Amino acid sequence: MTSQNKEWCTLCKEKDATRNAVTWCTECEDFLCVDCETHHEKSRTLKDHKTISVGNYNKLPAFMKGMSNRCKDHDKRFELYCSIHECVYCVHCITDKHQACQTIKPLSDTLNQVKSSASVPLLEKDLKDLTVDCEEKIKYLRSRISTNAEQKSKIIEDIKSMRKYVNEHLTRLEQKVLDDLETEHSTLKSQMDTILHDVEKRAKQIRGLQDDFLNMTKYATELQIYVGLREIEKITSQEGNHLENLMREGSFNENNLHVAFSPALESFLNDVKSFGEISIEIRPCNIKADAGRKYQAQQLIPIQKIDKIKPSFLNTLKIPKGRKLRVVGCCILPDGNFILLDRVSNCLVMFKNDGIFMRNVITFVDSVENMCFVKENIVAVILYKACQVTLVDMNKSKVIRRIDVPKACYRVASDGHVLVVAMDTNEGVIVMTLHDESKQLLEGIYVHDISWSNSLIYGTKFMQNKVYCYNSSGALLWTLTHEDISEPVGIALDKNGFIYVACRKSQKIVKVSPDGKSCQTILNHDNRIETHNAIAINKETGVMLISNGDKVTISVSIFKI
Repeated sequence: MTSQNKEWCTLCKEKDATRNAVTWCTECEDFLCVDCETHHEKSRTLKDHKTISVGNYNKLPAFMKGMSNRCKDHDKRFELYCSIHECVYCVHCITDKHQACQTIKPLSDTLNQVKSSASVPLLEKDLKDLTVDCEEKIKYLRSRISTNAEQKSKIIEDIKSMRKYVNEHLTRLEQKVLDDLETEHSTLKSQMDTILHDVEKRAKQIRGLQDDFLNMTKYATELQIYVGLREIEKITSQEGNHLENLMREGSFNENNLHVAFSPALESFLNDVKSFGEISIEIRPCNIKADAGRKYQAQQLIPIQKIDKIKPSFLNTLKIPKGRKLRVVGCCILPDGNFILLDRVSNCLVMFKNDGIFMRNVITFVDSVENMCFVKENIVAVILYKACQVTLVDMNKSKVIRRIDVPKACYRVASDGHVLVVAMDTNEGVIVMTLHDESKQLLEGIYVHDISWSNSLIYGTKFMQNKVYCYNSSGALLWTLTHEDISEPVGIALDKNGFIYVACRKSQKIVKVSPDGKSCQTILNHDNRIETHNAIAINKETGVMLISNGDKVTISVSIFKI
């Protein structure tokens, strides 16, 4: 490359000739001049290759231009994708690195819908939100600098007014306090200028990322987009976290200049040793923290059509002979093991991923009501009468945290960062951040079962035969009523945002689209689905767990979606 916008033809260069390239082949990864492009288009094996102009190629982000669609270890084309390691690889890599992986699939299946993946609009929204966030903070910082300057001017006026009533021997004291003011203001302004420069610099970078994002989605290959999305997501996450760190460190707090006059000025001039003192009053900033989606990397999730998901039966849990269970909650751990919450014994019960009973994990003194997976090996269990949510470490078989709630709670959901607790008797829903237990009560929401994903609350209403979706502020986004949804009791979401509803009366599992506009029955009595109470989905593996039975659990079925 001789310049930013000029490339030499790769094929001619190999023949010791230099000709300007006009296009770039995304398959061959070669630059082509006019003659070589003509030959390329006429070749039977190459004519279907996609090419882009050199101008559009140079619009791609710099980190994409060095990418290759071939494995650096075996010099073979990338053809496969491993969802466990989240990486692409060639056929020879299976033997070297991926023999134990069970989620291998053709790369073309992953890249086929990469431009329509859920991460594209989510990342676009994150970039837009982060840009707006930066602009708001820049505006705020500029207003604070202006306010501090006004405060400085007013204090100077006050000092000058006071100066009229004192003798000339106070000049030195007056000058001292003016110097103090200048020093404090200079320090304050320097600090604010530093923060302002930092935020403006990051805002410029985000705007550049927006341009890169637009060009990437227009001109990049699917593989480039796959890698590009992850890189931009990483940078976006870092910049968002940096702004949040500035907020936590108090960089946006109000630092106000004040002067306190000596009360002795008006009476005893000879006793005055100081004209005044300059101080900075610190107040929390009035910028509201973003309550939306946190800046974090998202997995590439193709947007599927509702009729494309066909669950397949895998197995049933082997409940020990003679043991009676009443499953009121269930979840699937990252290692694939299954957890049931049994109301008969007030106990968490663990089964291996092959369905074999392992052990009772922990028994509670108080009556249990519901449970959900939180993160890693942590689950949350509701103790109804105790008005408490407990966090249990499954590896250690012990309660590691107890969270009190103001009323008896009924259902719980979590994404690892936020705990959403549905209260009993129409008391609403509590949204709680786990790191500091700060709580927000959303009144007017009453659900039989609850799920939480991407800052949205999903719930079922047993008597009304309805499924609801609310935003994180409690505003109703949509409601779904359908003839197949009869006495909905359990609810869970897959990685694509589809909602799975367990209906007791109709004995069906109904799948609802993310927008709540359509639904489809995917399992019924013919698929071993009987009166059921709990449902759980592992978003990573697509394994779904369904308990059959109401007062007594008949069986627990395992499906793959």
